[in-house]
Amino acid sequence: MISLKNLQRLIEIQRVLVKYGLDEIIKKTHFLRPLRYFFYIFPKKNIKTDSLGRRLRLAFEELGPIFVKFGQVISTRRDLISHDIADELSKLQDQVKPIPSEKIIDQLIKIYGLPLKKVFLKFDSNPLAAASVAQVHGAILKDGTEVIVKILRPDIQKFIKRDIEMLYFLANLANKYWPRSKNLKPLEIITEYEKTVMNELNLMREGANTAQLKRNFEGSNLLYVPNIFWDYCRKEVLVQERIYGIPIRDMEALKSAKTNIKTLAENGVEIFFTQVFHHNFFHADMHPGNIFVQVEDPKNPKYAAVDFGIMGTLSASDQYYLAENFLAFFDRDYYKIAKLHIDSGWVPPDTRIDELETAVRTVCDPIFNKPLSEISFAQVLLGLFETAQQFDMEIQPQLILLQKTLFNIEGLGRELYPELDLWKTAQPILRSWMDEQVGVNAIVKNIRDNLPQLRETLREMPNILKKLTTRVNDNDFHARQSLEIQNLKNQLYKQQKQRFFISIGSTAIISATLILLFSNITWLGWLLIILGITSIFFANPKN
Repeated sequence: MISLKNLQRLIEIQRVLVKYGLDEIIKKTHFLRPLRYFFYIFPKKNIKTDSLGRRLRLAFEELGPIFVKFGQVISTRRDLISHDIADELSKLQDQVKPIPSEKIIDQLIKIYGLPLKKVFLKFDSNPLAAASVAQVHGAILKDGTEVIVKILRPDIQKFIKRDIEMLYFLANLANKYWPRSKNLKPLEIITEYEKTVMNELNLMREGANTAQLKRNFEGSNLLYVPNIFWDYCRKEVLVQERIYGIPIRDMEALKSAKTNIKTLAENGVEIFFTQVFHHNFFHADMHPGNIFVQVEDPKNPKYAAVDFGIMGTLSASDQYYLAENFLAFFDRDYYKIAKLHIDSGWVPPDTRIDELETAVRTVCDPIFNKPLSEISFAQVLLGLFETAQQFDMEIQPQLILLQKTLFNIEGLGRELYPELDLWKTAQPILRSWMDEQVGVNAIVKNIRDNLPQLRETLREMPNILKKLTTRVNDNDFHARQSLEIQNLKNQLYKQQKQRFFISIGSTAIISATLILLFSNITWLGWLLIILGITSIFFANPKN
């Protein structure tokens, strides 16, 4: 049953759509469709003179943050929508209608408990940018440092929660009436989205994200991350270093600065895959409004990013399966892709691997050896969704942020350098990461990390075995056993002890051999050889 609040919101959405001449959307959805006729009695705003893009932008702005974010995402896909619509919707990235400066100043005074002139040397009441959740103002600290002040829009949590509640209502309807809901998991998707959006409303969390990302790229020539001034930060306010650069969408300025666009595009791909796999901490809101380019050295341009409210992480198993899938894709090993999907549980275990392999090949093969300008990854995604329907594949809600970010990366790459070979650029990064996970260095690191625990286990093992033997000896059943059975148990105990120490010794010697052959950590190799020989010595039943 729909609540009164959700019904009111649905009616409000229809009112706005009709107001801006977008009632075709209502006809397509078939939900509360008759209500649209009621709104025709009210005057509409410039539906004859305004472009479709402008009407969409104004409607999204009026409908609130959730719709603004949707507009931000699709504005990056100029291959899917016309350029005039993309130009209008791109304004949603940082040109949303701002909150009046008087309200912002009053809010800051309330948060700090001080007049602004006692907090900042100078505060610019005109916003530098205004987005769906917050807006940004320039300021100067008392020591003369230039900063930006990001402040949440008043009552933003109330509006976000209202629309998320409606999304849950629609997801529950889908679960009840839509056969595909079992696989597409609308409730789980909304739950993931809710966590993401609510985290974005805590600017202290964004500050911590920024600081972590800065540590990850310390000394990097690829990405600059601004400093955070923690003494001025609150849950509703973030104060960070002001950075300067050319907005990534300003192609004319980039070309005028003689920027190496090819290098810039390739660096963007490297930054993304480094964040996802090497750092497991990636910027998941990479729309053009958040990215600038520093061109002090035009041949080696450097990204400068802001707005780290939405960051993504993956489990170790998801990282591994994704990397394996990407590499298998690069190698056109569709059998491996099919097997990985079955092994990971993303498709039912009784799926015929040969049929899944053929379906994946049909979707993926046509896109190889083509530049981005000739590839529609949207069509590829649609093909994969059709494949998912055929094989009862389940959506993985934990990967939605990654998929959204890839969506943005492709749109950005297409605008920068359409000839970019996305896969060729990413492949070496993934192979390097896989070597780190399963190569000799990974074995050495694993042994080194677990050496203290192994030492403690060896030290405690005699006591553990003795306690186990004592428990057996104390057992009433054992007391009734004959002397022959007791002798047999003692022999079994000695054999188990022998196998244990031989196993430890063999493992140590094999690991030492690998280290001495393939690594320069010779001291660890000889230490493990000594450990192995000692363990085999203790395996002698006479000991």
